[in-house]
Amino acid sequence: MSIYKAISVACLSGLAACVSLEPAGVARLGSDPALGGGTYTSGGGITVAADLRNQGGRTMVCGVWAQSRQQSILTKLVERKVLGTGAVFLGDEAVVRGLVFMREVEPRADYGGAEAQCVITERPWRAGDETRRPTVRIPGQIVADESDENGTMIVEFRPTGPGAGL
Repeated sequence: MSIYKAISVACLSGLAACVSLEPAGVARLGSDPALGGGTYTSGGGITVAADLRNQGGRTMVCGVWAQSRQQSILTKLVERKVLGTGAVFLGDEAVVRGLVFMREVEPRADYGGAEAQCVITERPWRAGDETRRPTVRIPGQIVADESDENGTMIVEFRPTGPGAGL
């Protein structure tokens, strides 16, 4: 593992430890969940679908993610890293950081009604939240940096929106 990967893992672990999330089981996503994600420069990508609910006066986040069926070998097993840097926002406020709690599903055209994993956040549910639309954000990042005698292959994740395809 390179020093940069080790530092990234340590930072992500530290961020995850700062946020208090309470597992809340499973629920079906609403009919129009927020979608986000992106694509890899080598092909393929990830789609994340999420929605928010009031759970005992606190904000509950439910979500699923899907990855392309066909993609480069260099992007296999990087999804935890990519999802770990993602967040669900309500306006400018990050409701939850780190999306690794979400359940993986097969890519589909419509994620409404998908069985999703949920967490309850520390954020209080506020009047009007039921009409506000969350956004899913995953930052661009290098997911593979491979060098051999023929050169260097760098694969990036780009936040282009839903990228898992069908």
